[in-house]
Amino acid sequence: MKQPPNHSTDLEPPTMTDPRPEKITSPAESSHHDRRESSARIEQSQWRRPAGVAPGTWRYVQQGSIANHYDAFVAETPLCALDQTILRQVFESIDSSQQPAESTEGEAERTGQKVFSDRENWVLDLGCGTGRAATELSQLGRNVLAIDLSQSMLNHVVERAKRTQAESTSQRTGSIVPLRANLVQLDCLADNSAASAVCLFSTLGMIQGRENRRAVLRHTSRIVRPGGKFLLHVHNRYASLAQSGGKRLLAKSLLKSIVSREHEFGDATYAYRGLPDMFLHRYSRRELIADLKNSGWQINHIHRLTLDGSTTIEESAANKLRIAGGYLLEAQTPQP
Repeated sequence: MKQPPNHSTDLEPPTMTDPRPEKITSPAESSHHDRRESSARIEQSQWRRPAGVAPGTWRYVQQGSIANHYDAFVAETPLCALDQTILRQVFESIDSSQQPAESTEGEAERTGQKVFSDRENWVLDLGCGTGRAATELSQLGRNVLAIDLSQSMLNHVVERAKRTQAESTSQRTGSIVPLRANLVQLDCLADNSAASAVCLFSTLGMIQGRENRRAVLRHTSRIVRPGGKFLLHVHNRYASLAQSGGKRLLAKSLLKSIVSREHEFGDATYAYRGLPDMFLHRYSRRELIADLKNSGWQINHIHRLTLDGSTTIEESAANKLRIAGGYLLEAQTPQP
């Protein structure tokens, strides 16, 4: 990914105390210098944040201290335990006959490396963070391609994978391979090259712009083989109704989406661990279903979650009007 211009490399003009003799440049040299400065200015002016990345999210990605304390910060979050439970249920239920019989490890084992191959049982962990879900998947015998935009997060993934491998006594523990990439731009991954995918802890909602979020879903359905599973979590927009001042915030977001093309209903920014403007899009159930169907997914089941994310809401007439805090959705790519 292209990085922001490095202004620290700009040349500074000599000062009055500079002991170096002044260099007399020829017109040709001066012209060349002007062209270099002009090119540098153009490069700086053309730099843009990666597609779908809001200003606050870019600062989140670049701030290493957030990754350093991430595990401790989310340790007591009920949703972490719930999504791990459902993740195990989903991936343990995948019939072993669907697993590729042929392995391509051979030469890779002799070099201590793993090869990313479509003949192995690879799972995409989209927005993997420090590797919480990736670790669980590897312990279920899956090889995981852990994808995140934050290099600091991926550094923790690598260290966690080393500890897991060292501590594991199971022969079925899979590999975890990190990949730094923007989820909106996954053209580097081939069609049908993964068995399944997960995108948890509202990672999809951190992407700004509906078309960008749909691009993530389309890439995922393209990369996952026919019949492959997808486990996705998002927050519910209307959970605000159960909070003080929530109706006013929803009305404000709706009005802003009408008057500003840059804002969509459900968009919000909030203070998060020292960042003043962390971005999050909260979904309605209708929007979630529409985006998945538009992106080539078949929906198998939608788990409605309690407001604190500690458990699922049982489907019953009594709970029909109960406000959900979010959704954990199971989908799959269509069979041919």
